Amino acid sequence: HGDPYEAGIAGGAEKWIGTREEIPFKKALKHHTWWTTTIRPQYKRCKYYFELQTKDETVFYFEDGFMTQEQMDMPGKMLQYFIVPWMNPADVNRTPDWVNQTIWYQIFPDRFCRGKDSPEDPKVLPWRSHGEVTNDERFGGNLAGIIEKLDYLEALGVGGIYLTPICEAESIHKYDTTDYGRIDPAFGDDAAMRELVDAAHSHRIRVMMDGVFNHSGRNFWAWKDVLEKGRDSRYFDWFMVNQWPLNLNRDTRNGQYYSFAFFGGMPKLNTNNPEVIDYIEQVCLSWIDKYDIDGIRFDVGNEVSHRLLKRLRRSLKQRKEDFYLLGEIWHDASQWLYGDEYDAVMNYPLTGAINNIFVDKTQTKQDFAYCINRCYTMYQQQTNNVLFNLLDSHDTDRLMSRTGDADVFIQELAALFTMPGSVCVYYGTEIGLEGGHDPDCRRCMPWEDLDLPEQKEIWEQVHALIQLRRQEKTLRSLFFHFPDEIGDERCIEYLKLDAEGNMLQVLLNAGENEIELEEAGAVLFSRNYQDGVLQPKGTLIRRIQGGKSDGGPDDKDSGGLEDRL
Repeated sequence: HGDPYEAGIAGGAEKWIGTREEIPFKKALKHHTWWTTTIRPQYKRCKYYFELQTKDETVFYFEDGFMTQEQMDMPGKMLQYFIVPWMNPADVNRTPDWVNQTIWYQIFPDRFCRGKDSPEDPKVLPWRSHGEVTNDERFGGNLAGIIEKLDYLEALGVGGIYLTPICEAESIHKYDTTDYGRIDPAFGDDAAMRELVDAAHSHRIRVMMDGVFNHSGRNFWAWKDVLEKGRDSRYFDWFMVNQWPLNLNRDTRNGQYYSFAFFGGMPKLNTNNPEVIDYIEQVCLSWIDKYDIDGIRFDVGNEVSHRLLKRLRRSLKQRKEDFYLLGEIWHDASQWLYGDEYDAVMNYPLTGAINNIFVDKTQTKQDFAYCINRCYTMYQQQTNNVLFNLLDSHDTDRLMSRTGDADVFIQELAALFTMPGSVCVYYGTEIGLEGGHDPDCRRCMPWEDLDLPEQKEIWEQVHALIQLRRQEKTLRSLFFHFPDEIGDERCIEYLKLDAEGNMLQVLLNAGENEIELEEAGAVLFSRNYQDGVLQPKGTLIRRIQGGKSDGGPDDKDSGGLEDRL
């Protein structure tokens, strides 16, 4: 690799050579292997090709394919090098650094806490600390209640709050927006929201709102105007109406108009329409101006237009440079993460990777490594550093109900807290709150249970993981390695490393056998581990002794990790 003009404007009289440099890192996936390294072109340009060595031969890889040494040396042969012509600073993917250090706490406002001075409301049910719930029951949680619990969140170690929608809407969940410019009166008002953000900031906690811009609710003023005036409505093209007049019903499979997931009460916004783009842009800017929020999570983030997202990134980052743009995308989101749309997405592939090794007893630690490596080879490292990692949410069953076992519950959380990105804890997960799929995953927070022995033990372990994540930057590092040194194929083992030479070992015994371990460094966190033996369902995080290595070709970025691997 080297500068394209090293041998002259057109390559020069002599053949361009470049600097030969070994690629040290590899990540194994099930059907292929990724080899990676980092180079820093002095003049922001780069020309390169690959030399591939096997036991028996050496071949070269260029933009137009493979060739032999004989072809490389052929007089007059034109070589199609890979080229990075110029690294324009504006094109570099920049993500907000603070996100990597953040422990998020997701709150479903109606079910988290009701403020002490909240007015009586006959539509509000008594707080139900146990048992199932529905999406039609209102329990009165509000912004005032969240403010009252900020001391609790700070003590837990939370650094960011993700609020599910709080703008005016008909439903309890608020994903059917009526007015994007107004806080739902059930939760409070503009003053209450600003008070929450200011108070959170004083506790060193950032706040992220939920932006529901893929669709509106049936009582959104623009949709009501369409229903009243039909094609004469100036907002007709704000939506995706295919037939008129409409025969409204609960389901949109008849194709008359597009909606979210066939729900007739959630008409899909046309986010390609310039007027809709302008409107949503002003809404988002107003949230920053009025409330001083720190990020927006975009609901159904894979269905809003790229045109809208590119505009929002420019305008919101201009208003607040380190603003966090998070998309709800459950699959490979590469096309949204080139640096001109979202900063990151909700890392549901990681959720599945961590979950499945404990559910599928046929999987081995190698399968786990394949799945984890897939999660972190889809995107640029800037994105990996700020991915929104989670194990449960308002859209899934709760972790404790899914695992049905406190030991496995802790094992999965230990894996979550040791992966690159940022970590999100769903409210109540810190005490093992149970719940099935939507709507049962949205139960009321059982505050009176915090001092019960079982819940207290889980809280202390989750708190310990949070503190460990905050204190040990190695756990937040992008670098990890699967050494495969333990014979049991169901004992997950990996190392976390950082640029300063620190190394932590993570062991999760997902098998049925005891694992005898050699003494090696200080134990930072453990469960079901004693006297050098890791029991089935055991968890161990420990520091591996050994100083910083002498480094290698990638030492500027990784502290010579390739030498230690």
